[in-house]
Amino acid sequence: MMDSHTSQASQPPHKPQPSRTFQVDLRGLVDLLSHHLYSSPRVYLRELLQNAVDAITARHATEPGAPARVRLSAEAGSLCVEDTGVGLTEADVHDLLATIGRSSKRAEGLQEARSEFLGQFGIGLLACFVVAERIRVVSRSARTPEAPPVEWTARDDGSYTVRTLPEAERPEPGTTVHLVARTGSEEWLAPERVRTLARDFGSLLPYDVRVGDEAVTDLPAPWDRSYPGPAARRVALARHCDDLFGFTPLDTIDLAVPVAGIRGVAYVLPSAVSPAQRAGHRVHLKGMLLTERAEQLLPDWAFFVRCVLDTDSLRPTASREALYEDETLAAVREALGERIRAWLTGLAAGDPERLAAFLSVHHLGVKSLARHDREMLRTMLPWLPFETTDGRLSLEEFAQRHPVVYFTRTVEEYRQVAAIASAQGIGVVNGGYTYDSELVQALPSVRAGTVVAELDADTVTAHLDAVDPAEELALSGFLAAARSRLDPLGCDVVLRAFHPLSLPALHLDARDARHERAQADAEAQADDLWAGILGSLRGSAPRARLVLNHLNPLVRRISALHDPELIGTATESLYGQALLMAQRPLGPADSALLNRAFMGLLEWATHREDGQA
Repeated sequence: MMDSHTSQASQPPHKPQPSRTFQVDLRGLVDLLSHHLYSSPRVYLRELLQNAVDAITARHATEPGAPARVRLSAEAGSLCVEDTGVGLTEADVHDLLATIGRSSKRAEGLQEARSEFLGQFGIGLLACFVVAERIRVVSRSARTPEAPPVEWTARDDGSYTVRTLPEAERPEPGTTVHLVARTGSEEWLAPERVRTLARDFGSLLPYDVRVGDEAVTDLPAPWDRSYPGPAARRVALARHCDDLFGFTPLDTIDLAVPVAGIRGVAYVLPSAVSPAQRAGHRVHLKGMLLTERAEQLLPDWAFFVRCVLDTDSLRPTASREALYEDETLAAVREALGERIRAWLTGLAAGDPERLAAFLSVHHLGVKSLARHDREMLRTMLPWLPFETTDGRLSLEEFAQRHPVVYFTRTVEEYRQVAAIASAQGIGVVNGGYTYDSELVQALPSVRAGTVVAELDADTVTAHLDAVDPAEELALSGFLAAARSRLDPLGCDVVLRAFHPLSLPALHLDARDARHERAQADAEAQADDLWAGILGSLRGSAPRARLVLNHLNPLVRRISALHDPELIGTATESLYGQALLMAQRPLGPADSALLNRAFMGLLEWATHREDGQA
């Protein structure tokens, strides 16, 4: 028997395997780019502009006085882009253009220089195959002036050729790119489309970019220009906003963050939007439009503005159509949020009319901010509007009127108690709207001495006057009949005396009572197994209450009735009227009750009239 050493020694040695290289299916890669990496074929022009601008930047690093021009000319089915950049030698062409993923802007030791370039992912001209079937590049190097011009011609099947050219083909350093459209993509190379895309992507580029004789760049940016005065600047920026976003802003907020290399503006929307609606902001990277849909640029609470800015510090994703989420973006987001917060504080301190106009539209956004920012809550207390039993007031003014600030957590609870609470002198804030209950509860943290309490059914009932025991005992028969009729609905009947006298009944339905009723409804609709499970989960939560007003003349007349059936019908009518007064959504059982009570009263009235006749 051989030992393990002998066995291992007898095995033949491993033969070294030859190394292999990946094979790239260019057609498949182009399909991947066009359908998964890029959102639209339009990005091909951005890649062309990016390469041209980066080439000029590279040349200026050693030749600051070199020309800085990019010229685009389009004809039917073809496009030519010429730049005065650093150019390429034949070796550069083989190393860079023909190697997917290789980029001269990611060379080792060039970290500082890399920050000046727009592209770093090595995709470059490959994106042009989204619209082109053939790409021809003619280039001459500025770094190696003695090298002849070189031509690189590539097709979308993955083949390419390289050859040197006579001096006359490219006498000056720089690069010319010729595209021939793919079948079905001719529209992307049409002159008007090229002009529109060039203006969209390149309006803030630092070099002279033209389509034919028409200038594309429009510098300085609208927010950096000099104007005769503030009014003229507001008008010019409002026009710029309308051109970009299609609306005239309520106001404009400057977003200069020099430390992060950011300049731009935020335009305040003229109409309210949902907080859940993701905002699309326009972000330029070193002058080149990166994206029109930067959603993560601002804090979530700042959904009431649309931004346009230029930056040299944020990182793009590989598709260059979004921002890379990193620490820099997080810091920029916080800094931009501070600018918007400072604008709000400035309005509160010096321009209350503009602040009031803003809050009439966007109070929800400010409330969202104030939930987490106590200083902003303190600043906005005199301005933020809330629905209260005293009308639409700020929390500051409401707290000055009432020693205890009561609030409800839902709109339904507020509607149940608003009328009666107001008549009893109880101040109540409707906390059922987005963020309102959180802000009311935060009030003591910014306003010392303020007492805040949640208003529930028991609190309301405690503020109502009890009826004299002898009178309530005399009405025991009436109350028993009324309770018997509403018991199947899970509602008790209580007799109290309260103002206003015109209110005959009050329906009080606490959240736990509604939860209990909802569970009972689910149990009724479930099969035997689920009904048993739901039944075991039901607790002893308090029931809803119909509080009858003993001071109301109608209730006094009804309580004097002796016919149990008529008492029941009248009680159902009061119950339905109380639900409608509270603006509570009616379920099928509630609607059926209202119909039954209405028909019962009609029948009683007609029978009574027949009897009198």
